[in-house]
Amino acid sequence: MSERKDGPNRRKVLKGAAAGLIGVGLAPTIFTKGFAQEYRNQPTGGSVTFGFNVPQTGPYADEGLDELRAQELAVQHLNGEGDGGMLNTFSSKALRGNGVLGKKVEFVTGNTNTNSDTGRASAKAMIEKDGAIMINGGSSSGVAVAVQSLCQDAGVIFMAGLTHSNDTTGKDKKANGFRHFFNAYMSGVALAPVLKAEYGSDRRAYHLSMDYTWGWTQQASLKQSTEGIGWDTVNTVLTPTTTQDFSAYLTPILNSGADTLILNQYGGAMVNSLTQAIQFGLRDKVVNGKQFEIIVPLYSELMAGGAGENIKGVFGSMNWNWQLQDEGTKAFVKSFGEKHGRPPSNSAHTCYVQTLLYADACQRAGTFNPCGVAAALEGFEFDGLGNGPTLYRADDHQCFKDVLVMKGKENPTNEFDLLDIVEITPRAKVEYAPDHEMFAGGALGTCNPGA
Repeated sequence: MSERKDGPNRRKVLKGAAAGLIGVGLAPTIFTKGFAQEYRNQPTGGSVTFGFNVPQTGPYADEGLDELRAQELAVQHLNGEGDGGMLNTFSSKALRGNGVLGKKVEFVTGNTNTNSDTGRASAKAMIEKDGAIMINGGSSSGVAVAVQSLCQDAGVIFMAGLTHSNDTTGKDKKANGFRHFFNAYMSGVALAPVLKAEYGSDRRAYHLSMDYTWGWTQQASLKQSTEGIGWDTVNTVLTPTTTQDFSAYLTPILNSGADTLILNQYGGAMVNSLTQAIQFGLRDKVVNGKQFEIIVPLYSELMAGGAGENIKGVFGSMNWNWQLQDEGTKAFVKSFGEKHGRPPSNSAHTCYVQTLLYADACQRAGTFNPCGVAAALEGFEFDGLGNGPTLYRADDHQCFKDVLVMKGKENPTNEFDLLDIVEITPRAKVEYAPDHEMFAGGALGTCNPGA
C-alpha cells in the first residue's frame, strides 16, 4: 500500500488489484450510448478515485470510523483482495473483483467533523484536488444534504451514507444523489404497531429532538405514527446538536404528565440523554398508572455499546443488523469481523453497500459518466446485500427494503450482543408515494455531468 498525505484530514490510498486488471473482459455495456460526452473528473489512466467523506471527529465520530473501515473493505473487494464479501452474494454479477471498467479503485478520505460546512469543504477538496468521481459517506443528515447539493453542482455522484432525515430524498433530493439508508418516516411506520402491542394505545409522549433536519423529521414522523395509534403528544422540545448535559431538558418532563419519553437523539447525544434520563430515575417512575418508558427511534450498535445497561428494554429501529441470517449479511460480517475483530455497525453496512452499488452501476452502464451511472441506478432492483429484495426508486432515489425494529437486550452474552431483532417490517409496509406529505417540496431535477 502506498499513501500520500494531504493534510491532517485527507489521505489518498492506492489499493492493489488483481493481476492483469487492464484488458480483462467486462460486463456488457448497456447505457454507454448517449453518455459519451465529457464529464467531471473523467479517469484517463489505469485507476479511478472514490471520495470517502466521514466524521472522523465530532459527536458521530464512532459511526464515521466504522464507515471508513467498511469503505476500505469495499475497495479491497472491488480490486480482488480478500474473500470478496458481498460481491459473492449480490444478485448483480457485473462486478468481477477486478476493479471497475478495467480500472483499479483508489480512494481519498475527508473529515466532515459532523459539520455541514466542514463536510462540504472536505468533499469539495476531494473533487477538485484529488479528482474524486464519487463521494460516499456521512453520519449526519445535515452534512448529507449539504454534500449532496455540492455534488449536484459539481457534477459527481453522491452515494449517501448514514442519513435518516426525510428531507434527504424529500425536499432536498437531487438527481446526482442516492440513498440506501432508510428514513424517519419508515422508522415511525415500523415502530408504531410494535409500540401499540407492547404499551397499548393510551400513552402520553414527550419528545426531545436534535435541532436540525434529522431531528425535525424524526420528531414529525414519530409524532404522526404514535398519534395514529392513539397516543397523545404532551410536548416537543428541540435540543442544540452540541448539547451534552440534558439535565435542564429532563427536569420539566417530571411534571409534564408524560409517561413516555421519545429521544430523537443520535450518536453521543443519544448516549448522554438516555444515560441521564435513567439517572433521573424516569424509568423507575409510574405515571398515569403506567410504568414510564423511553424510546430511541433510531438505533445503532455503537450507540447501544455507549449506553451500556441503560439500553436494556428500549425499543428503536435500524436499517440493518449483523445478526440477520441472510447470505449477504453473513458474508459481510465474516469479512469485516476477520479484519477488525468485531461485527460491523449498520452505518458501516450502508457505506459498504453504497460503494458496491456505485461500482456496479458504472460497470453495468459501461461509463463513469454520472448521468449514465444515475440511469443505471434509477429503478434498479437487487438482492443479496443484506436487506432482502431492494428497489432504488427512480422518482426520488430512495431505497426501499425491509426495516428492523430492535430492543435493548436484557441479558447480553458479550459486548456486541446488545440488541434483539423483535420485528422485521416488510418493505411493502414502509413504502409510500413519491408525493407523500412528509416528502413534499423540492424537485429531483436533472443529472449534472459537470463537464
